[in-house]
Amino acid sequence: MKTKAEKRYEVDLYEPIRTHFVKQGYEVFGEVKHCDVAAIKEEELVIVECKLNLSVELLIQATKRQRLTDQVFIAIPKPKYSLFSKKWHDIAHMIRRLELGLILVSFSKNKVTLEVKITPAPFDRQKSMRQNHRSRNKIIAEIKGRYGDYNVGGSHQTKIMTAYKQSCIQIASLLQQNGPMSPKSLRQMGTGDKTLSILAKNYYGWFEKVKRGVYAVTDAGKNEIAVYPEMVEHYVQMQKEGELTR
Repeated sequence: MKTKAEKRYEVDLYEPIRTHFVKQGYEVFGEVKHCDVAAIKEEELVIVECKLNLSVELLIQATKRQRLTDQVFIAIPKPKYSLFSKKWHDIAHMIRRLELGLILVSFSKNKVTLEVKITPAPFDRQKSMRQNHRSRNKIIAEIKGRYGDYNVGGSHQTKIMTAYKQSCIQIASLLQQNGPMSPKSLRQMGTGDKTLSILAKNYYGWFEKVKRGVYAVTDAGKNEIAVYPEMVEHYVQMQKEGELTR
């Protein structure tokens, strides 16, 4: 038995996989027509592709084997990170999305254990979308709440322009244009139902209460919105157009 300090090889996965499927009544063979492991029971064919790490190469190999059978597993050593982590949750989703199975092999000083974590099965995409309808709705609401495209897709560690921030810019623009106002008056100019919450929470420090129910924009707010002249002009113009139609 190898110790933890010794290097692992893909062939170390074969024996526990073979033992598992033999116990399930399969005949098991290694390296059959480029398949790492092939097991057969009557007319049911199972193929297992083995690697020491989950990789794109492994997933490509496994999905190619799906041309031969719908019972395709990938097998890897059990990862060191938690199986309750978001990383693992995302990996498991990807494997299910590809309709593959997953086998994890654990090596300890005294024994080797095998666990079938995912069984190959058809992926119900419509069910997945139904379960995530709230996330979908949030994306749609965020898009509808934005004016213009001020972000670069794929950028990291940069300030992101959100619908919430644009609402703050709209409120600050109107306060700068008209002076201190009440949330009700701002809503009548189109700032939306979250106006009072935005002013009260004052997340960016752009607003201050000058008296009961009346708010003004701070110098910090004026400086911040000055960076977005096009957006400020857009909201001021919206106010003017709204006044003309009333």
